[in-house]
This record gives sequence, C-alpha cells and structure tokens, in this order.
Amino acid sequence: MTLNPTASVTPLKRILTDSARPHVGHRGAERRTVALPARLTWKDSRGTTRFASVVARNVSDFGVYVECQSPVAIPLFRLVQFQLEREVRESDGLPASLRQGRILSAVYRVSPPKASGTPQGLALRLMVDPRRHTASAIEASRATA
Repeated sequence: MTLNPTASVTPLKRILTDSARPHVGHRGAERRTVALPARLTWKDSRGTTRFASVVARNVSDFGVYVECQSPVAIPLFRLVQFQLEREVRESDGLPASLRQGRILSAVYRVSPPKASGTPQGLALRLMVDPRRHTASAIEASRATA
C-alpha cells in the first residue's frame, strides 16, 4: 500500500472535530441559581486540613459552582468535602444530596479571581451515586402518578 503525499486530511479532521464538539445546553440535571453560604474542607499537599467559606452560586443534582470569599489554593481534581451551612439546607429547590450534610466532591474547574472584582470560582462534581438518584426520582414520579 502506498500513501499519496498530496492527499489532504482536512475532511477527516473536520469530521472528527464536528463530532467531538460538546452539545451546548444538554445537561444531565437541571441547574438552579442560588446564593447560599457553604463550607469547603480539604487536605493540602502536606496533609494539613484546610477550610474555606464559600458561596454556592448554582447547584444541580451532580454539581455545584462556588465562589470563594478569599482565594484558596486548591488544585484540579482535589477531593474536597462540600457542606451547605445548616440554616440553609432545607431551602426550597435543593437536591436531596445537598440537604444531608457533607458531600465528597472533586474540583474539576478553577476560575481565578478577576481584576473586575469577580471572586475565584470552583466547579465541584458531587460524588453521589447516579443510580441512587435515578431510583429516588422514579419513586417520586410514582408517588405523584
């Protein structure tokens, strides 16, 4: 088999690029805008336990976006404990997983603070069992049917 050096790979590249593009607006769970006080707890690279007060800006069944009141040094993929403050855990519209207290989470995006005054932000993936969530959603739908 001989390769044609003048053959172009652009069509193949375009196909791969177009098919790999993420679907905009297709989330696995509805995201709700909130402004709730919360707390993060994690261990730094030396094993020292650290804490930070944050504000949850939006929540879903599987994720939370928080803004830090003061910048923190949490690297990507670090496991953290996320917890809403006790007085706001029973707020309307919160996923059941956020009402129970501490939730193991992974940092999957870090947004640095901006000169315009926007605080540092962290996107957290909640380590909840999606099958358990699905089963509770099915039970809730059966109860209303």
